[in-house]
Amino acid sequence: MRVMISGGGTGGGVYPALSIADALKASQPGVEFLWVGSPAGPEGDLVSRHGLAFETVHSGPLAGVGLRALLSVPRIGWGVTQALGIVRRFKPDLLLMTGGWVTLPATLACWLRGVPIVIYLPDIEPGGTIRILSRFARTVAVPVADSAQYFKPGQAVETGYPVRSALLEAAGYDPLGQPTGKAAQVRGQGIAHFGLDECLPTLLVLGGSSGARSINRALLAQLERILKGDNGKPGCQIIHISGRLDWAWIQDEAARLSPERAATYHPVEYLHTREMAYALAVADLVVGRAGASTLGEFPLFDLPAILVPYPYAWRYQKTNADYLVSRQAALQLDDERLMEELASVVSSLLYDDQARERMAEASGALKRPDAAALAAAILIDVAQPALAENQGRRT
Repeated sequence: MRVMISGGGTGGGVYPALSIADALKASQPGVEFLWVGSPAGPEGDLVSRHGLAFETVHSGPLAGVGLRALLSVPRIGWGVTQALGIVRRFKPDLLLMTGGWVTLPATLACWLRGVPIVIYLPDIEPGGTIRILSRFARTVAVPVADSAQYFKPGQAVETGYPVRSALLEAAGYDPLGQPTGKAAQVRGQGIAHFGLDECLPTLLVLGGSSGARSINRALLAQLERILKGDNGKPGCQIIHISGRLDWAWIQDEAARLSPERAATYHPVEYLHTREMAYALAVADLVVGRAGASTLGEFPLFDLPAILVPYPYAWRYQKTNADYLVSRQAALQLDDERLMEELASVVSSLLYDDQARERMAEASGALKRPDAAALAAAILIDVAQPALAENQGRRT
């Protein structure tokens, strides 16, 4: 079986496709993958480190950008020509598309060559590219049932959000979502990895991107108050992923902390997948944006969340946050109110065990560890007719 994958721009679209690929490999030994991405996007490094073949095509925005879309037409046309060449060489049985401008050429090329197309929608609400290209797709796998309203009747199938296999392992599941019973072991490894105090609650703060600088600034502005506790409450410890842009500044700020406070503040520039699994496994509460991955990763670890939707990401993140808040799995803060409200909201949850446990239970009720396996089963089902025909040609 040969599967072409196309997606790029953010990890929210790349990681679930890689997770689906892992589940497909687990159930279909010998499957071949080829990822079609953009020359300058972050997906190339992520995909290559995952061991998948990677090729690039040119593309550009088409939906919602006016004159800019017209200027993209020549680039998209050239990209379709490039993608047609890739399709002729690779002879895929199916295309899995997850969104982003780069998917336009690959999707159009596969449609022109009669290759069946499946879309995985990472966010709850589709953006312009997926809305346009969904008319070429056989099936759209969606993270929650609410997403079905954006597609033709019967086209959408709810699978949940496919989580990276290393995170599944840390939460106690295999790549197909079956329990392994190893979650407690990984939590202990995480405590040792970060040098945490088992008697203190742990706050995980995800400020690791250019779009999360306001989270970094708000945390540092209120760091002493959060670390030492509030109104007689005990203190906490913090794992803070800062991202590259603010790392030097945050190191300087951390160096000014007293030894007592520095012992409970653990800033890092970036965490690779295994380290992120440790962080999620040990956290009692998380603060971060509301990108697509929050729909899968936080529920997988029964994590209550304080979500701060990025105000310049159209309404994707607001819709994601609203979904988790409506299920009592999260609280939501507006970006412009972070400076004033972050410490008090953190304290209201971190030191209220009953409220946090209710949110953790609500979050865990949303977990779908079998999401990647369900999506992989959709790919197999859709690809069967083409697979039989293509195998005849290849032999």
